[in-house]
Amino acid sequence: MSELKRTQLYDVHVAAGASMVDFGGWEMPIQYPSGIVAEHLYTRHACSLFDVSHMGRVLVEGPDRVAFLQHVLSSNVESLDLNMAQYCIIPTENGSAVDDAYLYRFEEERFLLVVNAANTEKDLAHLREAMKNYNCTMTEITKDWAAIAVQGPKCK
Repeated sequence: MSELKRTQLYDVHVAAGASMVDFGGWEMPIQYPSGIVAEHLYTRHACSLFDVSHMGRVLVEGPDRVAFLQHVLSSNVESLDLNMAQYCIIPTENGSAVDDAYLYRFEEERFLLVVNAANTEKDLAHLREAMKNYNCTMTEITKDWAAIAVQGPKCK
């Protein structure tokens, strides 16, 4: 068995007393000393932070970025406004799903594609094959940046 990957926040989780488990090849927190029920209820009533740094994250840039993404995703990439996101499927040529993903547009000149942690390598291989006909690039940034999800009714 290969060694589990760790997010940039691994030491923070351990210092906070988290119980760590294998989650898609990543060593991730399953719960903290307060317990999973207390954590769930707190999130439902207030606001919680979640380490989602294990999710695969890829920047797509270049002149053909929109055409490429329009070809390899099920969503209408051209309709995505700045600072918005859309849920999408990465389909195969026959229409089955390689994976599901989220596409973000934080900047005019590039997109951020977020894929499932356990499927990152498979997804990138599929996308690289399709990219051969497009003038654009993909840069995986999963290991370079932490990612935090803020959830709950008081997160505004």
